[in-house]
Amino acid sequence: MKKLLLLSFLYFGITVSAQVEPRLQRIDSLLSHLEKNNKFMGSLAIQEGNKIVFSKAYGYSDTKSRTKANSETKYKIGSITKTFTAVIIMQLVEEKKLSLATKLTSYFPNVKNADKITIDHLLHQRTGIPDYINQDSITKAELNAPDLKEAIYTKISNYESNFEPNSKYAYSNSNYYLLGGIIEQITKKSFAENIEKRIVSKIGLKNTFYPSNGVQISNNESYSFLFNDNQWKKTEEWKNEIAYSAGALVSTPSDLTKFIYALFDGKLIKQSSLEAMKTLKDSYGKALIQFPFGERRFYGHTGGIESFRSNIGYYPTEKISISLIVNGDNYNTNDIMIGILSIYYKIPFPFPNFKKIDKALISKHIGTYSSNDIALKLTIFEKEGDFFAQATGQSAFPLTFKDEKTFIYSPAGIQIVFQEKSLILHQGGAKFNFTKE
Repeated sequence: MKKLLLLSFLYFGITVSAQVEPRLQRIDSLLSHLEKNNKFMGSLAIQEGNKIVFSKAYGYSDTKSRTKANSETKYKIGSITKTFTAVIIMQLVEEKKLSLATKLTSYFPNVKNADKITIDHLLHQRTGIPDYINQDSITKAELNAPDLKEAIYTKISNYESNFEPNSKYAYSNSNYYLLGGIIEQITKKSFAENIEKRIVSKIGLKNTFYPSNGVQISNNESYSFLFNDNQWKKTEEWKNEIAYSAGALVSTPSDLTKFIYALFDGKLIKQSSLEAMKTLKDSYGKALIQFPFGERRFYGHTGGIESFRSNIGYYPTEKISISLIVNGDNYNTNDIMIGILSIYYKIPFPFPNFKKIDKALISKHIGTYSSNDIALKLTIFEKEGDFFAQATGQSAFPLTFKDEKTFIYSPAGIQIVFQEKSLILHQGGAKFNFTKE
């Protein structure tokens, strides 16, 4: 049975090169289009080999003071921090100060099942330790504790295990919070010092650090925002120790592309350690995830903290690094990345049209359509003034206006052309005829 193929890419001034590269100019036009329509603020960097070919920021780092962001503006990167943490752990393994088989009892003996949990289990998110971020709220007492990190370690230790260690994968920030504590116990230095010495200074990053306090606009750092009531509203900041080694680092897209290139180029760990990081167990490596884009497979990670959204990806075959950090969250980051990569690889990608579709036009096409070409039905419907389609057994997807008869869903390359009592769905060079029931 044929199925609709929905493309997905998971949770990723212009440089001189962009002046002569039409595809990079078009990427800039896409992001400028999103910014103009209040769908996006943030920054993008693309690196080919060891050369940055695109680096530009859009929108503001602080809307109140109207401070414009630039390519050196620093953003919180959320869980991409985990990849930095994993690299330091692998360095300690290479230095024989730690083993992947070392039990958690050596460092946090009070955690449930600590005698069964290894460093490898922590790295691969296979411990059964509940996620302290999503399990319950950080209490006021914990936030006001003399040592917030110790309060969170205690919180983690008090949880009952969700499953037997290594029996399955379950993403938990607790695993990487504990790994940060292990790094500090072994090195007798702070996590911030380890980041600086073992990664930042080693490969020459300029704008990556563990923050010691809140956002400093004077240091070209950025707040994050959500678009509500027709305006960007600043999101409340977290205390740094809440995310710590699981998600508190600050960086720029250019630094992140340099970081992942250096990681794959052998500048930070040995090839054998990199292969271990790349090895997926139930879709998760050692803080590396594999992202599909067509036949290509990128390695990287995603992040989210406050209203920041971040992506980093590296395609080893072509030595392409790409990083997007969003600080104005009002559009699906996954869809933005699909647009960027589609344009980069010269795949047709129409810009989203944010013009509201006429309600009379929507009501004309609403209904259920069936086909002799494919064993699916397609339901066309309206929700809160927007136009959607949903195939049998699949998620609904929004339709963007192209002309009076034609609507598109560009992330999956879908084009729907309406007739009087029928429609034609185009995707991947194929077309399917549907008749309205």
